[in-house]
Amino acid sequence: MATVSPENRWSYSLTLPNDPRSARVARITSRGAVETHGMGELADDTELVVSELVTNSYLYSDGPIEVRLKYVADDRLRIRVWDRNPEIPLAFERPVRCGKGLIPEIDPEASRGRGLRIVRLCADNWGSWSGSATYPGLQGKLLWCEVSPASVPFALVATAAV
Repeated sequence: MATVSPENRWSYSLTLPNDPRSARVARITSRGAVETHGMGELADDTELVVSELVTNSYLYSDGPIEVRLKYVADDRLRIRVWDRNPEIPLAFERPVRCGKGLIPEIDPEASRGRGLRIVRLCADNWGSWSGSATYPGLQGKLLWCEVSPASVPFALVATAAV
């Protein structure tokens, strides 16, 4: 049970360099934050999702990476990652319905493309926003998702059913 109340919400922000070691720093920091706030049941999911999002930013952008963890409500955690590449990855393009499901197929022979699919399977909700689409001249995109204690059991059942 989380030790967070509506009056005591928390958030953490982390600015990382475009460096392969940034994913490790983000994993350690995110795990520490959720465990410190009594949300240890989300530590593995949060660590995995943050690692995949930061790794994607490192691979496909050239500037700093911003990570933000925020307690939302009802033991839910919102994870946001900003980078300077305005292109939204296919796995995060917004379909008609948001959240689990509608996950693009991944070529089993492809050497890349599984990380953001993992994020989509682990998250209760997800989305994206491109700065250049709304504000010409603003470089970058924001990928976000929410995890909760119910996230992974559903994802594992959904994966097993396919």
